[in-house]
Amino acid sequence: MPSSRLLGHLAEHAVNRSRSVALICADRKWTYGELSGLAERYAAELTALGVTPRRPVCVPAHKSAETIALLIACFTVGASVLVPSSELGPAALRTICEQARCSHVLTAGPDGRPVSTVVEAGAPEGFAPVDPGVAKIMFTTSGSTGTPKIVPVPESGFDDFAQWAAKQFELTADDVSLSYAPLNFDLSLLDVWVFLRLGAQVVLVDPAAGADGKRLRLLVDDHGVTFVQGVPLLHQLLTEDEDLTFPTRTVVFTGEALPRRLLPRVARAFPRARLFNVFGCTETNDSFIHEVDPATAGPRIPIGRPIDGVDAVLIDDDGAVVDGPGTGELLVRTPFQTTGYLEGALNDKAFRPAPNGVGGPFYRTGDLATRCADGSFVLEGRRDFQVKVRGIRTNVLEVEAVLAAHPQVEAAAVVAVPDDVAGHRLHAEVERKPGSGLTSLRLRAHGAKTLPRHAIPSTIRVGDAPLPRTSTGKPDRTLIKHSVMEGVD
Repeated sequence: MPSSRLLGHLAEHAVNRSRSVALICADRKWTYGELSGLAERYAAELTALGVTPRRPVCVPAHKSAETIALLIACFTVGASVLVPSSELGPAALRTICEQARCSHVLTAGPDGRPVSTVVEAGAPEGFAPVDPGVAKIMFTTSGSTGTPKIVPVPESGFDDFAQWAAKQFELTADDVSLSYAPLNFDLSLLDVWVFLRLGAQVVLVDPAAGADGKRLRLLVDDHGVTFVQGVPLLHQLLTEDEDLTFPTRTVVFTGEALPRRLLPRVARAFPRARLFNVFGCTETNDSFIHEVDPATAGPRIPIGRPIDGVDAVLIDDDGAVVDGPGTGELLVRTPFQTTGYLEGALNDKAFRPAPNGVGGPFYRTGDLATRCADGSFVLEGRRDFQVKVRGIRTNVLEVEAVLAAHPQVEAAAVVAVPDDVAGHRLHAEVERKPGSGLTSLRLRAHGAKTLPRHAIPSTIRVGDAPLPRTSTGKPDRTLIKHSVMEGVD
Protein backbone atom coordinates (compact mmCIF):
# COMPACT_ATOMS: atom_id res chain seq x y z
CA MET A 1 0.00 0.00 0.00
CA PRO A 2 0.32 2.99 -1.42
CA SER A 3 3.45 2.06 -3.43
CA SER A 4 5.23 -0.89 -4.96
CA ARG A 5 8.25 -0.22 -2.76
CA LEU A 6 6.13 -0.66 0.33
CA LEU A 7 4.99 -4.05 -0.92
CA GLY A 8 8.65 -5.00 -1.30
CA HIS A 9 9.38 -3.96 2.28
CA LEU A 10 6.39 -5.94 3.58
CA ALA A 11 7.57 -9.02 1.69
CA GLU A 12 10.98 -8.68 3.34
CA HIS A 13 9.41 -8.28 6.78
CA ALA A 14 7.31 -11.42 6.21
CA VAL A 15 10.58 -13.35 5.86
CA ASN A 16 13.02 -11.53 8.14
CA ARG A 17 10.58 -10.32 10.82
CA SER A 18 7.86 -12.93 10.52
CA ARG A 19 7.42 -13.25 14.28
CA SER A 20 7.63 -9.54 15.02
CA VAL A 21 4.37 -7.79 15.85
CA ALA A 22 2.98 -5.67 13.01
CA LEU A 23 -0.49 -4.75 14.28
CA ILE A 24 -2.30 -4.71 17.61
CA CYS A 25 -6.06 -4.57 17.23
CA ALA A 26 -8.82 -5.36 19.73
CA ASP A 27 -6.27 -6.94 22.11
CA ARG A 28 -4.99 -9.29 19.39
CA LYS A 29 -1.44 -9.13 18.07
CA TRP A 30 -0.77 -9.81 14.39
CA THR A 31 2.77 -10.67 13.36
CA TYR A 32 4.23 -9.73 10.01
CA GLY A 33 4.03 -13.39 9.04
CA GLU A 34 0.33 -13.55 9.88
CA LEU A 35 -0.43 -10.27 8.13
CA SER A 36 1.39 -11.46 5.02
CA GLY A 37 -0.37 -14.82 5.07
CA LEU A 38 -3.82 -13.23 5.28
CA ALA A 39 -2.97 -10.74 2.52
CA GLU A 40 -1.85 -13.60 0.27
CA ARG A 41 -5.12 -15.48 0.84
CA TYR A 42 -7.11 -12.33 0.09
CA ALA A 43 -5.08 -11.74 -3.07
CA ALA A 44 -5.91 -15.21 -4.37
CA GLU A 45 -9.60 -14.62 -3.69
CA LEU A 46 -9.48 -11.25 -5.44
CA THR A 47 -7.97 -12.82 -8.53
CA ALA A 48 -10.78 -15.39 -8.54
CA LEU A 49 -13.31 -12.55 -8.29
CA GLY A 50 -11.85 -10.93 -11.38
CA VAL A 51 -10.16 -7.96 -9.68
CA THR A 52 -7.49 -6.61 -12.06
CA PRO A 53 -5.44 -3.44 -12.57
CA ARG A 54 -7.89 -2.35 -15.27
CA ARG A 55 -10.39 -0.96 -12.77
CA PRO A 56 -10.08 0.29 -9.19
CA VAL A 57 -11.87 -1.31 -6.26
CA CYS A 58 -13.45 0.28 -3.19
CA VAL A 59 -12.52 -0.81 0.35
CA PRO A 60 -14.46 1.08 3.07
CA ALA A 61 -12.08 2.05 5.86
CA HIS A 62 -13.16 -0.24 8.69
CA LYS A 63 -10.44 0.03 11.36
CA SER A 64 -9.12 -3.52 11.54
CA ALA A 65 -6.10 -5.68 10.78
CA GLU A 66 -8.22 -7.57 8.26
CA THR A 67 -8.96 -4.37 6.33
CA ILE A 68 -5.25 -3.54 6.20
CA ALA A 69 -4.50 -7.05 4.92
CA LEU A 70 -7.25 -6.61 2.29
CA LEU A 71 -5.73 -3.30 1.16
CA ILE A 72 -2.32 -4.96 0.83
CA ALA A 73 -3.95 -7.72 -1.23
CA CYS A 74 -5.55 -5.19 -3.57
CA PHE A 75 -2.19 -3.55 -4.24
CA THR A 76 -0.60 -6.95 -4.67
CA VAL A 77 -2.92 -7.75 -7.59
CA GLY A 78 -2.22 -4.31 -9.04
CA ALA A 79 -5.54 -2.56 -8.40
CA SER A 80 -5.88 1.03 -7.25
CA VAL A 81 -8.10 1.34 -4.20
CA LEU A 82 -10.67 3.94 -3.23
CA VAL A 83 -10.74 4.14 0.59
CA PRO A 84 -13.82 6.06 1.78
CA SER A 85 -15.14 6.43 5.29
CA SER A 86 -16.83 3.29 6.58
CA GLU A 87 -19.66 5.55 7.79
CA LEU A 88 -20.50 6.88 4.33
CA GLY A 89 -24.15 6.36 3.40
CA PRO A 90 -25.07 3.90 0.62
CA ALA A 91 -26.10 6.61 -1.86
CA ALA A 92 -22.87 8.59 -1.44
CA LEU A 93 -20.81 5.38 -1.54
CA ARG A 94 -22.47 4.34 -4.79
CA THR A 95 -21.84 7.79 -6.28
CA ILE A 96 -18.11 7.90 -5.55
CA CYS A 97 -17.66 4.28 -6.67
CA GLU A 98 -19.19 5.22 -10.00
CA GLN A 99 -17.02 8.33 -10.21
CA ALA A 100 -13.86 6.26 -9.62
CA ARG A 101 -15.03 3.50 -12.01
CA CYS A 102 -14.70 0.85 -9.26
CA SER A 103 -15.44 -2.74 -10.21
CA HIS A 104 -16.14 -4.05 -6.68
CA VAL A 105 -16.84 -2.90 -3.14
CA LEU A 106 -14.82 -5.17 -0.85
CA THR A 107 -14.89 -5.79 2.88
CA ALA A 108 -13.01 -8.28 5.04
CA GLY A 109 -15.21 -11.27 5.81
CA PRO A 110 -15.08 -13.24 9.08
CA ASP A 111 -13.87 -16.42 7.35
CA GLY A 112 -10.72 -14.97 5.81
CA ARG A 113 -12.45 -14.29 2.52
CA PRO A 114 -13.42 -10.89 1.13
CA VAL A 115 -17.09 -9.98 0.84
CA SER A 116 -17.66 -8.51 -2.61
CA THR A 117 -20.37 -6.40 -4.24
CA VAL A 118 -20.04 -5.83 -7.98
CA VAL A 119 -20.31 -2.22 -9.17
CA GLU A 120 -21.88 -1.59 -12.58
CA ALA A 121 -19.36 -0.42 -15.16
CA GLY A 122 -19.56 3.16 -16.33
CA ALA A 123 -17.58 6.09 -17.69
CA PRO A 124 -18.78 9.12 -15.74
CA GLU A 125 -18.51 12.37 -17.65
CA GLY A 126 -15.96 14.81 -16.27
CA PHE A 127 -14.10 12.26 -14.12
CA ALA A 128 -10.64 11.11 -15.17
CA PRO A 129 -9.74 7.42 -14.79
CA VAL A 130 -7.07 6.74 -12.19
CA ASP A 131 -3.83 5.23 -13.47
CA PRO A 132 -2.85 2.27 -11.23
CA GLY A 133 0.75 2.81 -12.29
CA VAL A 134 0.65 6.29 -10.76
CA ALA A 135 -1.64 6.03 -7.72
CA LYS A 136 -2.33 2.94 -5.65
CA ILE A 137 -4.69 4.64 -3.21
CA MET A 138 -7.44 7.24 -3.38
CA PHE A 139 -8.53 9.09 -0.26
CA THR A 140 -11.64 11.23 -0.05
CA THR A 141 -12.24 14.61 1.53
CA SER A 142 -14.66 14.86 4.45
CA GLY A 143 -17.67 15.59 2.26
CA SER A 144 -18.91 18.18 4.74
CA THR A 145 -20.05 20.40 1.87
CA GLY A 146 -21.44 17.67 -0.40
CA THR A 147 -20.23 14.44 -2.03
CA PRO A 148 -16.63 13.71 -0.97
CA LYS A 149 -13.97 14.65 -3.49
CA ILE A 150 -11.67 11.83 -4.62
CA VAL A 151 -7.96 12.50 -4.05
CA PRO A 152 -5.45 10.09 -5.67
CA VAL A 153 -2.13 9.74 -3.80
CA PRO A 154 0.81 9.19 -6.19
CA GLU A 155 3.14 6.27 -5.46
CA SER A 156 6.17 8.53 -5.73
CA GLY A 157 4.55 10.98 -3.32
CA PHE A 158 4.12 8.29 -0.68
CA ASP A 159 7.69 7.03 -1.07
CA ASP A 160 9.09 10.56 -0.74
CA PHE A 161 6.85 11.20 2.27
CA ALA A 162 7.85 7.95 3.98
CA GLN A 163 11.53 8.79 3.63
CA TRP A 164 11.00 12.31 4.97
CA ALA A 165 8.91 11.13 7.95
CA ALA A 166 11.32 8.37 8.97
CA LYS A 167 14.22 10.84 8.92
CA GLN A 168 12.35 13.75 10.56
CA PHE A 169 11.02 11.71 13.49
CA GLU A 170 14.00 9.31 13.65
CA LEU A 171 11.73 6.28 13.27
CA THR A 172 13.02 2.70 13.38
CA ALA A 173 11.63 -0.82 13.50
CA ASP A 174 11.66 -0.54 17.31
CA ASP A 175 8.99 2.17 17.33
CA VAL A 176 5.31 1.74 18.19
CA SER A 177 2.64 4.00 16.72
CA LEU A 178 -0.81 4.77 18.08
CA SER A 179 -3.15 4.95 15.07
CA TYR A 180 -6.06 7.12 16.20
CA ALA A 181 -7.28 8.59 12.91
CA PRO A 182 -9.54 6.62 10.52
CA LEU A 183 -7.82 4.64 7.75
CA ASN A 184 -9.38 6.92 5.13
CA PHE A 185 -7.69 9.95 6.69
CA ASP A 186 -4.30 11.06 5.31
CA LEU A 187 -2.79 10.74 8.81
CA SER A 188 -2.80 6.97 8.24
CA LEU A 189 -0.02 7.40 5.66
CA LEU A 190 2.30 8.14 8.58
CA ASP A 191 0.96 6.37 11.65
CA VAL A 192 0.09 3.13 9.81
CA TRP A 193 1.84 2.76 6.47
CA VAL A 194 5.20 4.38 7.21
CA PHE A 195 5.46 2.23 10.34
CA LEU A 196 4.64 -0.97 8.45
CA ARG A 197 7.18 0.02 5.82
CA LEU A 198 9.80 0.13 8.59
CA GLY A 199 8.75 -3.18 10.16
CA ALA A 200 7.55 -1.39 13.29
CA GLN A 201 4.35 -1.85 15.36
CA VAL A 202 1.00 -0.12 14.93
CA VAL A 203 -1.67 -0.04 17.65
CA LEU A 204 -5.05 0.42 15.95
CA VAL A 205 -7.62 2.38 17.96
CA ASP A 206 -11.13 1.05 17.54
CA PRO A 207 -13.41 4.00 16.66
CA ALA A 208 -15.73 2.86 19.47
CA ALA A 209 -12.92 3.69 21.92
CA GLY A 210 -12.10 7.01 20.26
CA ALA A 211 -13.73 9.06 23.05
CA ASP A 212 -12.71 6.74 25.90
CA GLY A 213 -9.77 8.47 27.57
CA LYS A 214 -9.11 5.63 30.01
CA ARG A 215 -8.96 3.07 27.20
CA LEU A 216 -6.65 5.26 25.12
CA ARG A 217 -4.30 5.80 28.04
CA LEU A 218 -4.14 2.06 28.67
CA LEU A 219 -3.26 1.43 25.01
CA VAL A 220 -0.37 3.89 25.14
CA ASP A 221 0.88 2.57 28.47
CA ASP A 222 0.40 -1.17 27.93
CA HIS A 223 1.99 -1.29 24.49
CA GLY A 224 4.85 1.12 25.07
CA VAL A 225 3.72 3.54 22.36
CA THR A 226 6.63 5.73 21.23
CA PHE A 227 4.81 7.85 18.61
CA VAL A 228 1.49 9.65 19.05
CA GLN A 229 -0.11 11.71 16.30
CA GLY A 230 -3.58 13.19 16.43
CA VAL A 231 -6.07 16.01 16.60
CA PRO A 232 -6.45 18.02 19.86
CA LEU A 233 -9.26 15.71 21.07
CA LEU A 234 -6.79 12.82 21.30
CA HIS A 235 -4.29 14.87 23.31
CA GLN A 236 -7.07 16.12 25.56
CA LEU A 237 -8.19 12.55 26.31
CA LEU A 238 -4.68 11.22 26.85
CA THR A 239 -3.82 13.94 29.39
CA GLU A 240 -6.96 13.90 31.56
CA ASP A 241 -5.31 11.85 34.33
CA GLU A 242 -2.77 14.18 35.93
CA ASP A 243 -1.01 11.30 37.69
CA LEU A 244 -0.09 9.43 34.49
CA THR A 245 3.05 10.01 32.45
CA PHE A 246 4.18 8.12 29.36
CA PRO A 247 7.64 7.27 27.95
CA THR A 248 6.52 8.28 24.43
CA ARG A 249 9.33 10.08 22.60
CA THR A 250 7.43 11.83 19.77
CA VAL A 251 4.09 13.65 19.98
CA VAL A 252 2.53 15.32 16.94
CA PHE A 253 -0.33 17.84 16.96
CA THR A 254 -2.22 18.01 13.69
CA GLY A 255 -5.64 18.38 12.09
CA GLU A 256 -6.45 21.70 13.77
CA ALA A 257 -4.81 24.17 16.14
CA LEU A 258 -3.98 22.79 19.58
CA PRO A 259 -5.53 25.00 22.27
CA ARG A 260 -2.69 26.69 24.15
CA ARG A 261 -4.15 25.60 27.48
CA LEU A 262 -3.55 21.94 26.53
CA LEU A 263 0.18 22.39 26.01
CA PRO A 264 1.20 22.24 29.71
CA ARG A 265 -0.90 19.09 30.12
CA VAL A 266 0.79 17.44 27.13
CA ALA A 267 4.25 18.44 28.37
CA ARG A 268 3.48 16.94 31.79
CA ALA A 269 2.06 13.69 30.41
CA PHE A 270 4.92 13.19 27.92
CA PRO A 271 7.97 14.50 29.80
CA ARG A 272 10.51 12.79 27.49
CA ALA A 273 8.83 13.59 24.19
CA ARG A 274 9.72 16.02 21.46
CA LEU A 275 6.55 17.92 20.54
CA PHE A 276 5.74 18.88 16.96
CA ASN A 277 2.97 20.91 15.37
CA VAL A 278 2.38 19.66 11.81
CA PHE A 279 0.14 21.24 9.18
CA GLY A 280 -1.10 19.72 5.94
CA CYS A 281 -4.13 18.92 3.80
CA THR A 282 -5.50 15.72 2.28
CA GLU A 283 -4.49 17.07 -1.12
CA THR A 284 -0.87 17.86 -0.17
CA ASN A 285 -0.05 15.70 2.87
CA ASP A 286 2.17 17.30 5.51
CA SER A 287 3.50 20.70 4.49
CA PHE A 288 4.78 22.58 7.58
CA ILE A 289 6.41 21.55 10.83
CA HIS A 290 7.28 23.36 14.06
CA GLU A 291 8.97 21.86 17.10
CA VAL A 292 7.19 23.19 20.17
CA ASP A 293 9.02 24.23 23.34
CA PRO A 294 6.35 24.50 26.09
CA ALA A 295 8.63 26.77 28.13
CA THR A 296 8.81 29.46 25.45
CA ALA A 297 5.58 28.94 23.47
CA GLY A 298 3.44 32.02 22.97
CA PRO A 299 -0.35 32.26 22.99
CA ARG A 300 -0.56 30.73 19.50
CA ILE A 301 1.47 27.77 18.26
CA PRO A 302 2.97 28.41 14.79
CA ILE A 303 2.69 25.86 12.01
CA GLY A 304 6.36 26.63 11.50
CA ARG A 305 8.31 26.43 8.27
CA PRO A 306 7.82 24.41 5.08
CA ILE A 307 9.27 20.93 5.33
CA ASP A 308 11.98 19.76 2.92
CA GLY A 309 10.94 20.20 -0.70
CA VAL A 310 7.80 22.24 0.07
CA ASP A 311 7.16 25.68 -1.47
CA ALA A 312 4.76 28.12 0.18
CA VAL A 313 3.18 31.30 -1.18
CA LEU A 314 0.76 33.85 0.29
CA ILE A 315 -1.68 35.70 -1.96
CA ASP A 316 -3.84 38.70 -1.10
CA ASP A 317 -7.54 39.26 -1.87
CA ASP A 318 -6.66 40.33 -5.42
CA GLY A 319 -4.59 37.21 -6.07
CA ALA A 320 -1.24 39.01 -5.92
CA VAL A 321 1.72 37.39 -4.16
CA VAL A 322 2.53 38.75 -0.69
CA ASP A 323 6.31 39.11 -0.44
CA GLY A 324 8.04 39.11 2.93
CA PRO A 325 6.12 39.33 6.22
CA GLY A 326 2.37 39.60 5.74
CA THR A 327 -0.97 37.81 5.72
CA GLY A 328 -2.81 36.10 2.89
CA GLU A 329 -4.28 32.87 1.63
CA LEU A 330 -1.77 30.04 1.91
CA LEU A 331 -0.78 28.14 -1.24
CA VAL A 332 1.56 25.16 -1.06
CA ARG A 333 3.34 22.80 -3.41
CA THR A 334 4.72 19.57 -1.92
CA PRO A 335 6.57 16.51 -3.22
CA PHE A 336 3.70 14.44 -1.80
CA GLN A 337 0.64 16.14 -3.28
CA THR A 338 -2.09 14.68 -5.45
CA THR A 339 -1.96 15.04 -9.21
CA GLY A 340 -5.49 16.49 -8.99
CA TYR A 341 -9.04 15.48 -8.18
CA LEU A 342 -10.67 12.88 -10.40
CA GLU A 343 -13.38 15.45 -11.13
CA GLY A 344 -11.50 17.72 -13.48
CA ALA A 345 -13.83 20.70 -13.07
CA LEU A 346 -12.69 21.11 -9.44
CA ASN A 347 -9.01 21.45 -10.26
CA ASP A 348 -9.02 24.95 -11.76
CA LYS A 349 -10.42 26.36 -8.52
CA ALA A 350 -8.27 24.28 -6.15
CA PHE A 351 -4.92 24.49 -7.95
CA ARG A 352 -3.06 27.48 -9.34
CA PRO A 353 -0.02 27.65 -11.63
CA ALA A 354 3.24 28.67 -9.97
CA PRO A 355 3.36 32.49 -9.69
CA ASN A 356 6.76 32.57 -11.39
CA GLY A 357 5.75 29.99 -13.99
CA VAL A 358 8.33 27.49 -12.76
CA GLY A 359 7.38 23.98 -11.61
CA GLY A 360 4.06 22.33 -10.97
CA PRO A 361 0.85 23.83 -9.61
CA PHE A 362 0.23 25.09 -6.09
CA TYR A 363 -2.74 23.92 -4.01
CA ARG A 364 -4.99 26.63 -2.60
CA THR A 365 -5.48 25.56 1.01
CA GLY A 366 -8.29 28.03 1.76
CA ASP A 367 -6.42 28.93 4.97
CA LEU A 368 -5.27 32.40 5.95
CA ALA A 369 -1.73 32.52 7.30
CA THR A 370 0.80 35.11 8.40
CA ARG A 371 4.46 34.91 7.47
CA CYS A 372 6.48 36.33 10.35
CA ALA A 373 9.74 38.26 10.07
CA ASP A 374 11.73 35.12 10.95
CA GLY A 375 10.14 33.17 8.07
CA SER A 376 7.84 31.05 10.20
CA PHE A 377 4.11 30.85 9.52
CA VAL A 378 1.14 31.25 11.86
CA LEU A 379 -2.28 30.01 10.84
CA GLU A 380 -5.07 32.59 11.13
CA GLY A 381 -7.97 30.32 10.22
CA ARG A 382 -10.02 29.36 7.22
CA ARG A 383 -10.99 31.97 4.66
CA ASP A 384 -14.53 30.71 5.10
CA PHE A 385 -14.18 31.36 8.87
CA GLN A 386 -13.81 35.04 8.02
CA VAL A 387 -17.33 36.49 8.11
CA LYS A 388 -18.84 39.96 8.44
CA VAL A 389 -20.92 40.63 11.53
CA ARG A 390 -22.67 44.00 11.36
CA GLY A 391 -20.32 44.92 8.56
CA ILE A 392 -17.17 44.13 10.54
CA ARG A 393 -14.84 41.32 9.41
CA THR A 394 -14.70 38.72 12.19
CA ASN A 395 -12.53 35.61 12.57
CA VAL A 396 -14.76 32.88 13.98
CA LEU A 397 -11.80 30.82 15.19
CA GLU A 398 -10.44 33.73 17.23
CA VAL A 399 -13.79 33.98 19.01
CA GLU A 400 -13.73 30.24 19.57
CA ALA A 401 -10.22 30.40 21.05
CA VAL A 402 -11.27 33.08 23.57
CA LEU A 403 -14.21 31.00 24.82
CA ALA A 404 -12.11 27.82 24.92
CA ALA A 405 -9.56 29.59 27.13
CA HIS A 406 -12.07 29.85 30.00
CA PRO A 407 -10.79 27.49 32.74
CA GLN A 408 -14.19 25.80 33.07
CA VAL A 409 -14.57 25.07 29.34
CA GLU A 410 -13.72 21.60 28.09
CA ALA A 411 -14.37 22.35 24.40
CA ALA A 412 -15.99 25.07 22.32
CA ALA A 413 -17.10 25.55 18.73
CA VAL A 414 -18.33 28.78 17.17
CA VAL A 415 -20.28 28.96 13.91
CA ALA A 416 -21.57 31.84 11.79
CA VAL A 417 -25.29 31.70 11.01
CA PRO A 418 -26.81 33.84 8.22
CA ASP A 419 -28.78 36.81 9.54
CA ASP A 420 -30.96 39.18 7.50
CA VAL A 421 -29.95 42.21 9.57
CA ALA A 422 -26.37 41.60 10.71
CA GLY A 423 -25.20 39.58 7.71
CA HIS A 424 -24.12 36.85 10.10
CA ARG A 425 -24.59 36.20 13.78
CA LEU A 426 -22.35 33.99 15.89
CA HIS A 427 -23.47 30.96 17.86
CA ALA A 428 -21.27 29.14 20.36
CA GLU A 429 -21.68 25.51 21.38
CA VAL A 430 -19.78 24.81 24.61
CA GLU A 431 -18.98 21.68 26.62
CA ARG A 432 -18.18 22.67 30.19
CA LYS A 433 -15.88 20.78 32.51
CA PRO A 434 -17.66 18.21 34.70
CA GLY A 435 -19.13 19.75 37.83
CA SER A 436 -18.17 23.31 36.87
CA GLY A 437 -21.68 24.81 36.75
CA LEU A 438 -20.55 27.26 34.06
CA THR A 439 -23.42 29.30 32.57
CA SER A 440 -23.78 31.12 29.28
CA LEU A 441 -24.03 34.42 31.16
CA ARG A 442 -20.70 33.91 32.89
CA LEU A 443 -19.08 32.79 29.65
CA ARG A 444 -20.46 35.84 27.85
CA ALA A 445 -18.91 38.07 30.54
CA HIS A 446 -15.60 36.25 30.05
CA GLY A 447 -15.72 36.88 26.31
CA ALA A 448 -16.58 40.56 26.78
CA LYS A 449 -13.25 41.12 28.54
CA THR A 450 -11.27 40.60 25.33
CA LEU A 451 -13.69 40.47 22.40
CA PRO A 452 -15.20 43.49 20.67
CA ARG A 453 -18.94 43.73 21.02
CA HIS A 454 -19.75 42.47 17.52
CA ALA A 455 -17.65 39.32 18.10
CA ILE A 456 -19.46 38.19 21.25
CA PRO A 457 -21.73 35.31 20.16
CA SER A 458 -25.38 36.32 20.17
CA THR A 459 -26.31 32.84 21.39
CA ILE A 460 -24.26 30.53 23.61
CA ARG A 461 -25.40 27.03 24.48
CA VAL A 462 -23.53 25.53 27.45
CA GLY A 463 -23.98 21.92 28.46
CA ASP A 464 -22.34 18.78 29.79
CA ALA A 465 -22.67 16.68 26.63
CA PRO A 466 -19.57 16.34 24.41
CA LEU A 467 -19.55 18.39 21.24
CA PRO A 468 -20.52 16.49 18.09
CA ARG A 469 -17.39 15.37 16.26
CA THR A 470 -16.49 14.39 12.72
CA SER A 471 -14.90 11.00 12.02
CA THR A 472 -11.48 12.65 12.37
CA GLY A 473 -12.22 14.05 15.83
CA LYS A 474 -12.78 17.68 14.87
CA PRO A 475 -15.85 19.57 16.12
CA ASP A 476 -18.64 18.99 13.60
CA ARG A 477 -19.31 22.66 12.91
CA THR A 478 -21.53 21.83 9.93
CA LEU A 479 -23.86 19.75 12.12
CA ILE A 480 -23.89 22.45 14.81
CA LYS A 481 -24.70 25.13 12.25
CA HIS A 482 -27.52 23.10 10.72
CA SER A 483 -29.06 22.36 14.13
CA VAL A 484 -29.00 26.07 15.01
CA MET A 485 -30.56 27.08 11.69
CA GLU A 486 -33.26 24.44 12.00
CA GLY A 487 -34.01 25.68 15.49
CA VAL A 488 -34.26 29.25 14.22
CA ASP A 489 -36.58 28.23 11.40
